[in-house]
Parts: sequence; C-alpha cells; structure tokens
Amino acid sequence: MNRFVLGVIIVNVLMSMKGFNEYSFLDKYKFQIGKILSGEKVRMFTSGFLHVDWMHLIFNMYALYLFGDIVANILGATYFLIIYFGSLLAGNMYSLFYHKSEPYYSAVGASGAVSGILYSAILLYPNMTLMMFPLPIPIPAYVFGVGYLLYSIYGMKKQLGNVGHSAHLGGAIGGFGITLLLFPRLILEHLLMVGLLAVPIVLLLLFGSKLKK
Repeated sequence: MNRFVLGVIIVNVLMSMKGFNEYSFLDKYKFQIGKILSGEKVRMFTSGFLHVDWMHLIFNMYALYLFGDIVANILGATYFLIIYFGSLLAGNMYSLFYHKSEPYYSAVGASGAVSGILYSAILLYPNMTLMMFPLPIPIPAYVFGVGYLLYSIYGMKKQLGNVGHSAHLGGAIGGFGITLLLFPRLILEHLLMVGLLAVPIVLLLLFGSKLKK
C-alpha cells in the first residue's frame, strides 16, 4: 500500500477510536451546521476523520485502500492528498449549502473524501471494472459512478437512511472536478466517459434547489 494512503487510514482510525471512547471529542469536532456557521470552520476538516462506529470506519477505509492506491500510484502523493482533502472540503461545503437552514444537522465520516478518490480513480483508470452484489458480472467503473451519483441525488430527495448523501455527492463532484483541472487531457482521451459522469452533476447543479420541494 502507498505509504501516504496508509498514513491517511491510520489518522482516520486513531481519531475515530478516540471519538468512539470520548463523546466530547466527537461532539467537538463533528460536522454541525450551527457550529460551523458560528465560526468553528475546523469542523469542515476534522469531521472527515471521525466515524460513528467500526462498520462505518471499516467500510470507508476499505474503499480508500482499494481506490486510493490507484490515485496515489498513478499521480503521486501530492496530487493524491490534494484530491483527498479537496474532495473532503467539497463534500462538506455542499452539505453546508444543502442543510444551511438546519442548524442541528450533524455528520461525520470520510465518505465525501473517499467518493472523490473513487471518481478520480475512475477517470484515471477508465478500464476498471467492479463486482457489485448481487450482480454476477463485473460492470464498468464509470457505469457504477453514474449510478452512484443518481442514487445519492435520489437519497437526498427522499432522505434515505442515516446517510450523508449530500457529502457523498459533493465529494464525488470535487474529485471529478479537481482531477480534470489537474489533468484536462483526460477530457479528450476519455470524452464519452467524462460526458456520462458529468450528466448527473449538471442535472444536480441545474435542479438541485428543487430536491427539498
């Protein structure tokens, strides 16, 4: 495993374990709309290294292990960290915008950052396929990416489960945009795939304000 990916995983595990054992620590650094708007901007980053339980942590870190290595090994440590933290910030900024009228809305987790890394990996390794239960055959990663965004938009609309769909969306958009800004040649090299991934993003930007109606 790339040592920078491993380092991010270790920080997530250590901070999450402290949050498991000390609720005051979790409460102090989690994402919460009212606290952030009152000036506690550090929560925009610290919340991405906290998780609610072991299952939440393990799922996110396993996804980061799978896709983070692709990004770090192709682009190097600096670009991996730029995309990771940029996606984390993008996810929380979108959540802040979407839930700005809900001062007690709170969340934790690396899902936004991991979603961004996933989208970056899809752009960098377009021939990647994923096995998704219960489908018995591998599917192209970009098909999964489009489906993931559409499901997140639907989840936001219907408020499905105790899941921060807005952070997933913002993080995925962040990873997609940052990777293309860093390497615009990918647009020409994989024009159809980039276009397919962009469709739900454009729809969200055009009609996202209607999701709460």
